[in-house]
Amino acid sequence: MTTTQELRVETIPISTRILTQKDDIVEMVDKYTRGKIGENDVICVAESVVAITQGKFLVADQIEISGLAKLCCRFIPDYGSLATPHGMQSLMNAEGKYRVAFALFAGFMLKLVGLRGMFYKWGGEQAALIDDVTGTMPPFDKCVVYGPAEPDKVVANLKSKLGCFGAIIADVNDLKRSRIVGVTPGMDGELASQLLIDNPFGNASEKRPICILKNFRQYQESLRK
Repeated sequence: MTTTQELRVETIPISTRILTQKDDIVEMVDKYTRGKIGENDVICVAESVVAITQGKFLVADQIEISGLAKLCCRFIPDYGSLATPHGMQSLMNAEGKYRVAFALFAGFMLKLVGLRGMFYKWGGEQAALIDDVTGTMPPFDKCVVYGPAEPDKVVANLKSKLGCFGAIIADVNDLKRSRIVGVTPGMDGELASQLLIDNPFGNASEKRPICILKNFRQYQESLRK
């Protein structure tokens, strides 16, 4: 009998060429993983690359920065994508400047009494998804990239096309932050998130926007017994 300790999830990064808005993400993932993924595996795709193939990005030089964006970005930690005027303005363009400003002010006040994360809850869906300039691979390192559209539909299409156990779109970085943006039903998204914590996608220049979690289905089932 196979025990949980004996089961292992092998993480296999997949290198690709630079993907652009001219590519279909499902077709590209199928192309680069053909013959490598099985029915018990999970396909993982970096959220910024999915968004780029959907054309959800802005060229930084074309973003008109407001005084409010310059002010608000000062309240974001330096490592955050909204800590620059370009990132903050992009969020305001997507979610509304007054909504963002209110969420930032209210979130800051609540943070003083120990309640964290409210800005990202109230600031709109894109508050946690935007990647600022230099956050993605060239030539998109000069762009602000939004989060992908209809992530649950994308992962459903990936699973159907590849015939695998599941599919996820993940937002992972080298700061040990891993978050699932889209996940197919039946998958433990939190478990997958933890397995990606060391960022198998690497940095943008490594061109590894895809990875496979081998034997994820058996591993997940063993943990539930």
